[in-house]
Amino acid sequence: MQKTTIQLLAMGVAAAVTVGGTGISVNASASKVTSVLPSAGISYALTGDSVSLSNLADDNGTEVAENEIEDSAVTITETTPLASTLQENILNDIQKATGAMIPAEEPGTGEPEDGTAEEPAEDSEEELTAEQQEEERFRSLVIAQVNDYVNVRDNPSEEEGEIIGKLYDDSVGTFIEETDGWYKIKSGSVEGYVKGEYCVTGEDAVELAKEVGKRIATVTTTTLKVRSGPSTDDEVLGLVPIEDELVVTEELEGWVKVSIEEGDGYVSRDYVELSTEFVEAESKAEEEARLKKEEEARLAALAQAKKGTKKSSDSSSSKSYNSAASYTTQASSIGSAVASYAQQFVGNPYVYGGSSLTNGTDCSGFVMSVYANFGVSLPHSSGADRSVGAAVDGLANAQPGDIVCYSGHVGIYIGGGQIVHASSAKTGIKISDAGYRQVLSVRRIF
Repeated sequence: MQKTTIQLLAMGVAAAVTVGGTGISVNASASKVTSVLPSAGISYALTGDSVSLSNLADDNGTEVAENEIEDSAVTITETTPLASTLQENILNDIQKATGAMIPAEEPGTGEPEDGTAEEPAEDSEEELTAEQQEEERFRSLVIAQVNDYVNVRDNPSEEEGEIIGKLYDDSVGTFIEETDGWYKIKSGSVEGYVKGEYCVTGEDAVELAKEVGKRIATVTTTTLKVRSGPSTDDEVLGLVPIEDELVVTEELEGWVKVSIEEGDGYVSRDYVELSTEFVEAESKAEEEARLKKEEEARLAALAQAKKGTKKSSDSSSSKSYNSAASYTTQASSIGSAVASYAQQFVGNPYVYGGSSLTNGTDCSGFVMSVYANFGVSLPHSSGADRSVGAAVDGLANAQPGDIVCYSGHVGIYIGGGQIVHASSAKTGIKISDAGYRQVLSVRRIF
């Protein structure tokens, strides 16, 4: 089978291990929405902090009070990155996720018995030992490399083995044994056999395993400052609300480097919960339950949209805007109507925490308010938007009206490879190329 890169993400970051199964799209039009599972997987929290939901302020144009913006009280004057910290943490999460065995630290790497100082050669030996341990962890994984998914069977035979689940592309399982070209694996709630030709393990999995886990920082404070450097003395690049999910690119002592709309910046580890997302196998029963739930949600959204849309979006504005109902016709899909309706607000201001399409809104408030005019209730959170609706198989298969999710940001796909979104305080609501940043997921409501 030819390999096609599919961005698969596991949703639902929590303070405890959470297993979920969401994310297959119901084809609402002629465009391709393949059976993928970017939301079926697990999130492994590394801290024990609990987070309570807090509604974001919806006041238009209101500035965030300084005393309401929490930040680290510690000033770091010199910060040295920990060697391979991000990679090591991902490895540890993979071990927890899959049950892969990690060999004990080899002897001879500690302090010499005579108490003499270690020579540089000893340091090199320690690094080599860590590298060997890393490779040993990766060799115990089985990683699917397919266009879509590989079937998991209860016996190592296509003729006699019953399909009990699916292992999606880049999904991870634990290798148990090999039988006549089949790998017995344990992944999520599924334990069975996959055809070895569609997976990699052993030496081939060593490098690939480093790429399949995605490090996520979930905001645990009401409003978090993202700074240009790892210190409270550095300037603030942007603000991120509680429960938003940011992709981690580097981990430092007390700080993590993350990606937001304004660029890459740093946040204090005191106000985020770190986890690693993986995709695991989905059982047949889990898939059936997910499909049923998504179909029911899609039909409910369609029924609400057809029942009637709002006549106007914001009566406080002096400018005249077309109603959502005026874009809903027999000749176009509701998704296209959503995209057309959203574009008329280009040029209006960005306001952190806002949700007014005319007086000011942030990115998730923009998506939420646009869809509200079509009778659909969405969360005021870019992180939560990653689990709404049904999953679309990558940006190449996006349709107008689909929700495109990024690290700490979200927009609405309008077709032609573009999105409309409330970008930043400098640019306001604008149209951009959808691929201008790494896309975490694409979600379809209608």
